[in-house]
Amino acid sequence: MALLFVGVRLLRRLPGWPLWAACLWVASELARSTVPFGGFPWGRLAFAQADAPYKAYAALGGMPLLSFAVALSGTALACAATRRPNLTRIAAAVGSLAVPLLALVIPLPTAGKTVDAAVVQGNVPQTGLDAFGQRAAVLNNHVEATHALATEIATGASPVPVLVVWPENSTDIDPFTDPSAAQAIQGAVDAIGVPTLVGAVINNPADAHSPPDTVLNTGIVWAPTSAGGGGGPGERYAKRHPVPFGEYVPFRSFLTRWISELKRIPEDFAPGARPGLLTLGPVRIGDVICFEVAYDSIVHDVAAGSPQVLVVQTNNATYGRTGQPDQQLAMSRLRAVETGRTVLVAATSGFSAVIAPDGHLVARSAEFERWVYDGPITLRTGLTLATRAGAWPGWIIGTLGVGAVALAIVRRRRERNLPDHAPARQRS
Repeated sequence: MALLFVGVRLLRRLPGWPLWAACLWVASELARSTVPFGGFPWGRLAFAQADAPYKAYAALGGMPLLSFAVALSGTALACAATRRPNLTRIAAAVGSLAVPLLALVIPLPTAGKTVDAAVVQGNVPQTGLDAFGQRAAVLNNHVEATHALATEIATGASPVPVLVVWPENSTDIDPFTDPSAAQAIQGAVDAIGVPTLVGAVINNPADAHSPPDTVLNTGIVWAPTSAGGGGGPGERYAKRHPVPFGEYVPFRSFLTRWISELKRIPEDFAPGARPGLLTLGPVRIGDVICFEVAYDSIVHDVAAGSPQVLVVQTNNATYGRTGQPDQQLAMSRLRAVETGRTVLVAATSGFSAVIAPDGHLVARSAEFERWVYDGPITLRTGLTLATRAGAWPGWIIGTLGVGAVALAIVRRRRERNLPDHAPARQRS
């Protein structure tokens, strides 16, 4: 942030500086979203726009264009407000109003095939850092909620869904090594009778150690026995961006000697290698897990595979009753706009939600309660302009911002090297 504002100071020497300052803002967001340890994009301007007219820009150029639009409104307004009015500043004032107004005419998709789907929020037994201290209780909560939904379906009180989604960490007990966990999951899936996406922490099968030193944070397609082949686990997605210091500890051997709290993360999560494109019943889904919804590259990879719906499996229990669940839900809403897809958010403790392709909330849970949605969702195919463009809008806008700073530095040096006045001509 400090480098950003040094750059803005330099850019004010250039004509049209509000434009270049907005580009530089995007460059700074891309840098913070990349380094260190894969970056942390949480503070982007774009992510604050879920209820603002600006959000439609996400469908054209993703989060970089959306951040650019918001930044340009701010820099143009600053230009208009800080000095005496003239033609340039009047144009800047008009521009600061025009940017959000133009977003209102950008069409957002809503139409598509409709199917019934279920999202299960089983809840956790307690809040805070120890929310998963009772792992069996968390699994049982989701099993019981699914059995309750199956009873409602059997009595005709709820429709028969084509798929069910459980959240991240709905079982922290590895169902591949614990028969009782596998049996409980299979019983719930058989009761509901449709494929279910189960969030599970499992031992890393690629780890050469015995027992494995690392684990995987996965979404597993779990089939009912009625589907043939005996049912059980099938396709899976492993989270590709584990959270540093939350799911793995960089420089573990050194840092744990000085920071005792890091010992509360006894195992490192290994990253997955493939995008979360899975077939869940009759639907092609794109799965991202928790914090991954903030990372452009992960969402772009999934969206490029043309899923019919996006799924965000998340566990927000550690951050319960803070701003984080709201913030992550806002990000999910903007990803719906960016990709033109329905987004199903399944959280252990909230907020779970169903988000329409235009970003509005169809349904949303409260925090720390059992909640189940069973109803219609919209399936869509095809790619938005943002999905087709991928990372290019960010690279183009960011490069313009950095290039403008370089030009401002060159101009400043030239001005410093000019003499204060031309030498007087000699008279004969």
